[in-house]
Amino acid sequence: MSGSPQPTTLKPVQRVVLLLIAVGLAVGLLLLRGGIQSESPLEQLAKQSPDPEVALANGRPTILEFYADWCQVCREMAPAMLDLERSTENRLNVVLVNVDNPRWTDLVDRYDVNGIPQLNLFGADGEPRGRSIGLRQPDELQAISQALIKNQPLPTLRGIGTVSNLPDETLNGRSLASASPRSHG
Repeated sequence: MSGSPQPTTLKPVQRVVLLLIAVGLAVGLLLLRGGIQSESPLEQLAKQSPDPEVALANGRPTILEFYADWCQVCREMAPAMLDLERSTENRLNVVLVNVDNPRWTDLVDRYDVNGIPQLNLFGADGEPRGRSIGLRQPDELQAISQALIKNQPLPTLRGIGTVSNLPDETLNGRSLASASPRSHG
């Protein structure tokens, strides 16, 4: 049986070299993926997000995003939202509100959140300017943020509506101020 290959054993130096290569590859992959405590863009945004009430009172326009961890569209939009937050630092607040967190139930009700992601858009004065429901592309988010920062009309995009305040008037003897989207009286 002289034609069959003989098993080769690695010399100690070869083993050490292979071990060093494996460790180097593992460290390289770890660094490439963002380290041991790697967080998704959605988690990064949520952690650094200011309190909604503080954001609405600090004199900067605000994008209030209602999201959920399980929402695939929210996760898909998160990198663009993180880029937006970084590129507009100190000119625009990007605030994330998790609809599954009981702490935010009052905000979810106040802003009539029916679908996610929902972006509520506010001027620098803290007054509502509009709202968007669903996925937004990076260029759309940039256009929205620039309109808010420059105090210009919101861009005309599908799924974006403006918000207006109703005067305290009556219709058929009933106050319009007490009407809500959920009232059927």
